[in-house]
Amino acid sequence: MAIKRILVPIDFSKDSLDALTYATQFAASFGADVTLLHVVEPIYYAAPTDIYTANANIAALLEQQRRVAETQLGRIASSLEKKGQRVRAAIKTGAASKVIVDSAKKERADLIIMATHGRTGLAHMFMGSVAEKVVRSAACPVLTVRGGKRSPKTR
Repeated sequence: MAIKRILVPIDFSKDSLDALTYATQFAASFGADVTLLHVVEPIYYAAPTDIYTANANIAALLEQQRRVAETQLGRIASSLEKKGQRVRAAIKTGAASKVIVDSAKKERADLIIMATHGRTGLAHMFMGSVAEKVVRSAACPVLTVRGGKRSPKTR
């Protein structure tokens, strides 16, 4: 199996940056391109007139999150390019697991490498696991990197 395109979801946590380290080492081994993906999730709140709605203040907050993400992704992509890595960056809005799976299909990713935050118990029940949903739904293989783990040794 040839690995030519690796999708790496980034939420800027230490765990996702550790997963990026795995991804860049895989990419170097296979000569693969890396696509960085940050997902801005919509914020909804309950209102008396409508079950779920978003207002202008929330829209401004989402736009601010998008601008910050563009800056951070740009820095990461630039750093990788300086090291010789072919990289693209994308920011999309929606439910993270669905956006990741859809993006992998659209980009024809051969592999998704992403962090798992290792939530258990009530946190897992209420927040769910984006990584778990991606593993169950993705058409390509998914490598999950558990938080706090070291990157793979290079040869």
